[in-house]
Amino acid sequence: MIPATMLSTILREAGSSRPYADSRPLTFEQIPVPVPRSGEVLVRIERASLCHSDLSVIDGSRIRPLPMALGHEASGTVAAIGDGITDVVVGDRVVLVFVPSCGECRACLAGRPALCHRGAAANGTGDLLHGPAVLASDSGERINHHLGVSAFSQYAVVARESVVVIDQDVPFDVAAMFGCAALTGIGAVLNTGALAPDQSVIVFGLGAVGLMAVMAAAQVAGTTVIAIDPLPQKQELALRLGAQHAGSPDQAAELVHTHAGDGVDLAIEAVGSARVMEASLALLTRGGALVSVGLPHPEQTITTSALQFAGLGHRLLGSYMGDSVPSRDIPRYLQLWRDGLLPVELLHTDTRPLADLNESLDALVAGDVVRRLFVMHDE
Repeated sequence: MIPATMLSTILREAGSSRPYADSRPLTFEQIPVPVPRSGEVLVRIERASLCHSDLSVIDGSRIRPLPMALGHEASGTVAAIGDGITDVVVGDRVVLVFVPSCGECRACLAGRPALCHRGAAANGTGDLLHGPAVLASDSGERINHHLGVSAFSQYAVVARESVVVIDQDVPFDVAAMFGCAALTGIGAVLNTGALAPDQSVIVFGLGAVGLMAVMAAAQVAGTTVIAIDPLPQKQELALRLGAQHAGSPDQAAELVHTHAGDGVDLAIEAVGSARVMEASLALLTRGGALVSVGLPHPEQTITTSALQFAGLGHRLLGSYMGDSVPSRDIPRYLQLWRDGLLPVELLHTDTRPLADLNESLDALVAGDVVRRLFVMHDE
């Protein structure tokens, strides 16, 4: 039975000081459970995970309309469906996707739904693909949706295009990480970067997205994978996930020279830093590509030699959601997990109650967690 109200995590003001355990930017409020409209589904959220994209809204790096119910990487069960939906039923297990694709704009028609124009517009205004925000406080105050999902809540109304149905036997803990980290990290390597057999790749930033990129690169035959992060424990985890070499940022150039000769074929920047982007470009071989998946502060800029692009054939590629087609890629990546080739369980740091979110922000900033998952309901 669907309750009348639900617990939801609300951000009312960005830019709170750290530590977040003291400033407590996130509040936990009981708000009405929204009803899905035509083209929408209500999902009971089972697991949601904390990502740097959530943190970027909290610290003000990504400007979003407030108040906002945060959370965008999650798995759950369909609890109700709106009119016009025939391919999803109550009880389906789903992964939530943070870019709903309209199927009609120029990006969707070009086969790039991750760049959907209408989906991006709705995400930017805190609305849903099929209409205005449906979240509200008890007093009727509008609460904006985070990336069309708002997963740090017990229930979420989302566009049908924001869910991918998965098999019932996929654990919620595993499934949750496929809606953002897997799509972004794996897609950056296989879709945007198009890594080929016997090439070399360096991954800067070994959070969940970077480690997903390491796992993806390790699946390509003959690939040399170099993983870079300042934290030794993350370097060790990257080696367990398929990297042959790992080190700190000041060791990157030496590792490339030793193991990739005059440069790597592909660099993945998963830090969100203009300086790291510049350093990555300097490590490319002729014809090499840098794929940027991090989210730098909008005021950051890069300075680099313009001649390298025509003169050396270097490419600088942006990758949003890994240039993924979620309905195609999530089942494909889950099959790799079933085959033992994507041990995403190693990225799961721990599972906590929703009330631990503020303290968990500090752990994410410190690099103490890769993917911390949250339980929405008593179990």
